[in-house]
Amino acid sequence: MNSLVGISKMSVHDIEGVYRVELQSFATPWTKEAFYYELTNNPYAHYLVMKENEKTIGYCGIWIVMGEAQITNIAVDPACRGRKLGDLLLGKAMEYCKMVGATSVSLEVRISNIVAQSLYRKHGFQNGGIRKKYYVDNNEDALVMWVNI
Repeated sequence: MNSLVGISKMSVHDIEGVYRVELQSFATPWTKEAFYYELTNNPYAHYLVMKENEKTIGYCGIWIVMGEAQITNIAVDPACRGRKLGDLLLGKAMEYCKMVGATSVSLEVRISNIVAQSLYRKHGFQNGGIRKKYYVDNNEDALVMWVNI
């Protein structure tokens, strides 16, 4: 079966699908209300949604403040992983950041998430520091990574 994968700006109509991916991807998921707030009340928030045959299979949240972009969250449905969709989504997110005038992108990633770190390095991210006990579910440290774009 041929599938069509597309990436577009997220709207409030996408929250249900994004929330499903969120629940399957993170130990401490955001709430639907948090996504709604981001889309309707946070002037710095920008969200992209990835769909395949109209089903939400991934998303990326970005805050852009004074030319600096921060990826707040990025996830691909676990059933769709291993197909380089995270690579595609991150690439589109970085293109979007550049298009709206950002000159750098940063993010935090779990110290134990070597797969994600490898993806970020592929896109030019470098290690920038450690945030001790950043993740509240298990007190794991976060690696801060950044790239100039």
